[in-house]
Amino acid sequence: MDPILGFMGTTNISHNTNLMIAAAATTATTSSSSSSSSGGSGTNQLSRYENQKRRDWNTFGQYLRNHRPPLSLSRCSGAHVLEFLRYLDQFGKTKVHTHLCPFFGHPNPPAPCACPLRQAWGSLDALIGRLRAAFEENGGSPETNPFGARAVRLYLREVRDSQAKARGISYEKKKRKRPPPSLPPPQPVISTSPN
Repeated sequence: MDPILGFMGTTNISHNTNLMIAAAATTATTSSSSSSSSGGSGTNQLSRYENQKRRDWNTFGQYLRNHRPPLSLSRCSGAHVLEFLRYLDQFGKTKVHTHLCPFFGHPNPPAPCACPLRQAWGSLDALIGRLRAAFEENGGSPETNPFGARAVRLYLREVRDSQAKARGISYEKKKRKRPPPSLPPPQPVISTSPN
């Protein structure tokens, strides 16, 4: 069995079962930390990033299962990833002004408008980064990673540019601050006076 498909199959657990597993893990964590006499407990908690990556991976897996016709991850392409990103737009909270809107290009519009809410470019970019990493961690090869497809990169760039224009903000890369170059130590002055 394909390791990716095997992993994706294990995420098809009901919500109640997930709650029971989370409650059991919390109970185990509480009991082990209260029984340990030293300052730290032996439990291995995931970072916020790892938890978000797992949630994103499970959400994408659910999207594939609900797709008509259902898709297996091995048949997923960059086009399916773009379809997923467009689907997520309906849950966005970022106002993106249309060209016809009088507030197009204004970072702080003075009044409300009827322009659509979209997913912010930064959120989509971070999401793709997490899904790309999760794909490879779950047995996918970098060469077949649909989240790293050229079409996905181009779509993200297009979203970034259009949102920058519509919202009147720039998404230029932050330049790293480099320490000022250190000056060479001063050389002692040797005087060659005739005295």
